[in-house]
Amino acid sequence: MSFRKVVRQSKFRHVFGQPVKTEQCYDDIRVSRVTWDSTFCAVNPSFVAIIVEASGGGAFLVLPLHKTGRIDKSYPTVCGHTGPVLDIDWCPHNDHVIASGSEDCTVMVWQIPENGLSQPLTEPVVVLEGHSKRVGIVTWHPTARNVLLSAGCDNVVLIWNVGTAEELYRLEGLHPDLIYSVSWSRDGSRFCTACKDKSVRVIDPRRGTVVAEKERAHEGARPMRAIFLADGKIFTTGFSRMSERQLALWDTENLEEPMGLQELDSSNGALLPFYDPDTNVVYVCGKGDSSIRYFEITEEPPYIHFLNTFTSKEPQRGMGWMPKRGLDVSKCEIARFYKLHERKCEPIIMTVPRKSDLFQDDLYPDTAGPEAAMEAEEWVAGRTAGPVLVSLRQAYVAVPHRGPICVGGQGA
Repeated sequence: MSFRKVVRQSKFRHVFGQPVKTEQCYDDIRVSRVTWDSTFCAVNPSFVAIIVEASGGGAFLVLPLHKTGRIDKSYPTVCGHTGPVLDIDWCPHNDHVIASGSEDCTVMVWQIPENGLSQPLTEPVVVLEGHSKRVGIVTWHPTARNVLLSAGCDNVVLIWNVGTAEELYRLEGLHPDLIYSVSWSRDGSRFCTACKDKSVRVIDPRRGTVVAEKERAHEGARPMRAIFLADGKIFTTGFSRMSERQLALWDTENLEEPMGLQELDSSNGALLPFYDPDTNVVYVCGKGDSSIRYFEITEEPPYIHFLNTFTSKEPQRGMGWMPKRGLDVSKCEIARFYKLHERKCEPIIMTVPRKSDLFQDDLYPDTAGPEAAMEAEEWVAGRTAGPVLVSLRQAYVAVPHRGPICVGGQGA
């Protein structure tokens, strides 16, 4: 590798992260202590949901985004599970619907009232029973309405039609060991998994087959994650044999060698990757770290370009990630994280420094909106469709001039 310092021109080179003011945090929350490598937090433009400690069962908080400050201990929770909640995911096509997976082996789907909870929510809209061990992963199909995937510690992946509560596909025997992560492709025709056997697999759920597989994607024994990028490549995080944390980029057409591989450090927290398909930036947050590193993925070598690191004092217990349509485009905000501490949730805003008062087309191409591209039945029948895109231009509010809002130059 040559270490010639070439400064790449990138509009994301100066992206900077800023925590919000103290009064804009969510305080006095008892974040779950379960040892499970999920994000523990899910956000959308209406609500933030956080898995919390619950006596005798499993619960998560759902707070309207604006409900910041101290959260009363008696604030109602979603508490229908009989075991700890391990994962939660907001439906991409309805901001009031959230799914949860639990140690009680069930998946539950909840309807959150318009203004949030005024009393504990114990009755799910749907209970999905099919796993024989705890359910550690729930993730909605990106483009088909009412299609939900769950993965359990029984090494089985189930795909459900939530509208009819039926099991659409039961994928058994494809994973010999614990499934660490599942990520849908952008059009939802396939998904990729990272497994404890160190393999990354690309799976066609409708055929029930493994389309591609990379054994020993990372040599280390600690948990890996794999996510699909918009162009069909796969980004993974894991550990080397020497327990160094690594990132890698893979071409699914040829999984022999990674297109790019980078070693980060020798911390031991699992790396949670978050990906923005509109900007092709991947943010990597280590569980138990106090930093968020971000990288731009490009078509040209070395493919993974380090941009910057946001560092704070406190380690993160988990992390939520706001969909693009929930960001403030008039402030050039390109990402927002919801960082979980032991007792609070702190939003962190990522901004591209620009002075202009105009809508920044290049930062905000049309993005996935809340409309589903098809019904569950169409997807089962073999249809494939990408997300229905929306423009963020109408969300843009020109800010009255009070001197420069951001620092740095246009296109910096």
